[in-house]
Amino acid sequence: MEWCVGESNSKMSAKLTESEGVLTLSGLTSDGVDNSHSDVSIRRDEHPGRLVVEVNGAAQFAHVAKVGDSWWIHLNGRIHVVHGHEPGSADSDAGEGGLTAPMPGTILEVLVKEGQRVREGQALLVMEAMKMEHRIQAPRAGEVVSVNFVTGDRVDMGDTLVELGE
Repeated sequence: MEWCVGESNSKMSAKLTESEGVLTLSGLTSDGVDNSHSDVSIRRDEHPGRLVVEVNGAAQFAHVAKVGDSWWIHLNGRIHVVHGHEPGSADSDAGEGGLTAPMPGTILEVLVKEGQRVREGQALLVMEAMKMEHRIQAPRAGEVVSVNFVTGDRVDMGDTLVELGE
């Protein structure tokens, strides 16, 4: 999944690994170029909409809210707006055939089968990541060519979940 922060057109991609409910940053690219990064981990807090972000061993709270395809993040007295560019998002390239996992997680429900016709915006499957449900939606109308996972499967960020054809 690619991101841009604020009004920047620079597309960033973060490689995250998940273990016992903690996401750890293991790689960061900007416009396809690998970047150095701090030691960062993220975990849910007991309060809704709040995460614990640890950067180089120092823990701090981040308050987050998703609005459309963007995340509003309040951290260290500043608000950062992070726009996601993933299959199914409002500005994604609808020509892409594969829908990928936005982060590591578990498939909770598969809502379609191979050969089924789907409409734009239709939910194809539901996955859980960091104790939140994420609906993976069709970016365009088409036919389901393949469903690559079943309920209960663990997926990594970037795994192709469903492939759509014309």
